[in-house]
Amino acid sequence: IKNALGDLISGCSVGIMHLPQGMAYALLASLRPVYGLYTSLFPVLVYFIFGTSRHISIGTFAVISIMVGSVTERLAPDSNFIVNGTNGTETVDIDKRDAYRVQVACSLTVLTGIFQILLGVVRFGFVVTYLSEPLIRGYTTGSACHVCVSQLKYLFGITPSRFTGPLSLIYTVLDICSLLPQTQVPELVVSLVALAVLIVVKEINDCYRQKLPLPIPIELVVIAATIITHFCELPSKYNIDVVGEIPSGLKAPRAPDTTFFSGVIGDAFAVAIVGFAINISLSKTFGLKYGYKVDSNQELVALGLSNTIGGFFHCYSVTSSLSRSLVQESTGGKTQVAGVISSIIVLITVLKIGPLFEDLPKAVLSTIVFVNLKGMFKQFMDVSLLWKTNKVDLLVWLVTFISTIVLNLDLGLAVSVAFSMLTFIFRTQLPRYSILGNLPGTELYLDTDTYKEIPGIKIFRSSATIYYTNAEMFLEVLQEKTGIEIGKLLSAKKKRDAKQKHLKLSCTFSLKESQMNIETVSERTKGERNGNSVDFSMTETATDGLHKGQMNLAYEPDITMSDSDSATGSDHITEFSRHGDEEKKRACKSGTHSIILDISTTSFVDTVTVKTLKNIFRDFGEVDLDIYLAGCQACVVEQLEAADFFSASIPKSRLFITVHDAVLYILLLFSCAPPPPQSLNSYSTPSQSPQ
Repeated sequence: IKNALGDLISGCSVGIMHLPQGMAYALLASLRPVYGLYTSLFPVLVYFIFGTSRHISIGTFAVISIMVGSVTERLAPDSNFIVNGTNGTETVDIDKRDAYRVQVACSLTVLTGIFQILLGVVRFGFVVTYLSEPLIRGYTTGSACHVCVSQLKYLFGITPSRFTGPLSLIYTVLDICSLLPQTQVPELVVSLVALAVLIVVKEINDCYRQKLPLPIPIELVVIAATIITHFCELPSKYNIDVVGEIPSGLKAPRAPDTTFFSGVIGDAFAVAIVGFAINISLSKTFGLKYGYKVDSNQELVALGLSNTIGGFFHCYSVTSSLSRSLVQESTGGKTQVAGVISSIIVLITVLKIGPLFEDLPKAVLSTIVFVNLKGMFKQFMDVSLLWKTNKVDLLVWLVTFISTIVLNLDLGLAVSVAFSMLTFIFRTQLPRYSILGNLPGTELYLDTDTYKEIPGIKIFRSSATIYYTNAEMFLEVLQEKTGIEIGKLLSAKKKRDAKQKHLKLSCTFSLKESQMNIETVSERTKGERNGNSVDFSMTETATDGLHKGQMNLAYEPDITMSDSDSATGSDHITEFSRHGDEEKKRACKSGTHSIILDISTTSFVDTVTVKTLKNIFRDFGEVDLDIYLAGCQACVVEQLEAADFFSASIPKSRLFITVHDAVLYILLLFSCAPPPPQSLNSYSTPSQSPQ
């Protein structure tokens, strides 16, 4: 009850707006104006029952109307309804054409509603989040250009050719320019007068909206235009194009022709997505302003039911209108009861007052469309704003606008969505990588361009989630930022290990040879001491010495050589061993001994990420560099556990909640590390203590 007065005033104001806008936007859909009135009636009642927003005004909208019009004119062009006239000339059977276009529009609307209901039932309302604000604003601005061009024929009183497909808007503009010499001056005068009156009153409403209790209902200019046209007999005297017959009463509901579904399925999906995107953006804006929740999935179902049921009652696709919604809110509307009241006004018009608007000039309706496009054309100011704030969003806006202008509404939407997704992919593929340093006096770690890093510890962070598209780059930049070329270090280590192994083998062979020679000398010495063969042995030895001279004289050097070789090999082993010890003790020097990977920005891990992290632990571990993970979200830890990431070589003790905990752990572990910065002296003990 407390909202009754506000809803009554608001409903009357919006209902008055529905009348001219409904008739004007029906022309955009290439339908007779009465179908715009039907569209302003039935879907509003359905949304009143199922919708969750309290302030939006459902009904006709310029962008959706022009999208429907592009389908109706494509499937029902004038060329398909040409008949021979009485004097041998060819004319268009307008009644048959319009009836066929209504069937096309109703079939498109029902299929659009089915798509929206199905998406809402499977809770697919989040799909609209992939339509970014720059994309929606660029698309609606491009659509406004299509709407503007489509109304120029009424403004100048000319009949341009119908073009379809890419570049159709360009061809239409060129054709209109070529037809300008044929402009109907009376039509142009009516258009300019109506346009001037509308603009002046609209500006007064904007300037004095704080002082005026209600906006001036300038849309009622249609009443004045109708009266002047009727009593001045403008259609007969000056050939002014008027609305024509508006039948009284409501038409019986009729099932849509399903044979059209296959030809309009792509257009229906595009209308469903665009209509819902416009609807949910307005709904959430008012919901945030007045503190109530708008359910995106329920909005999908409500909008889908409005379209599906409306399609049976000769309506075309609907969505919320910004201009009517602002009026509904500013005039005190608090609930959708205002929509019911506006529907009652439309119903009275359809039942009793409709025929009075038969002499309404179409040029006046076109000027109403022009004036209501003001807000969309203001979106051109986004270009300068986005240039200063975000050039990627500017690129999305421009690509969307240009593709909508050049490729038409359906292809333009597909191209703009694809381009927007590509920008998202490239942003995640090319994140910002940085080495972090400690902010003195805090537990914060920021970019080392400003803050000094902790000696011996490299803290590496990626600004995006690590997944299969950027995992390889993560490893490459990690080596670049830390100054550790793991490939070269591993190659050098392999060469060193191979040389060490070769020296060990050489040493072993020399020792065995020396042992064999010593055993031989020992045996011969035993033979010489045998009393029964002393002379024989001496003679043999002397003889052998004379002939060969290698037994006693040449073996000693062998023994000496072997001992020398053995000593040399031992020296090399000792040297390599000492070199390895030095590597392990480099924590006491100025080199890097630990690397902390801050993966707090990672929201999920895939198999490629797990494999990359395992390789990092393995490769850096082989060159005696310790790797630690910090900032893992709980879901990421669960995914790592499910992927068997943790093992004996990668214990969970390498995992820390914060970077600060990891830093303190490392500083305590390497006791001979340089003294920590002054800001670290007062830190609490880490969450994990060295094992």
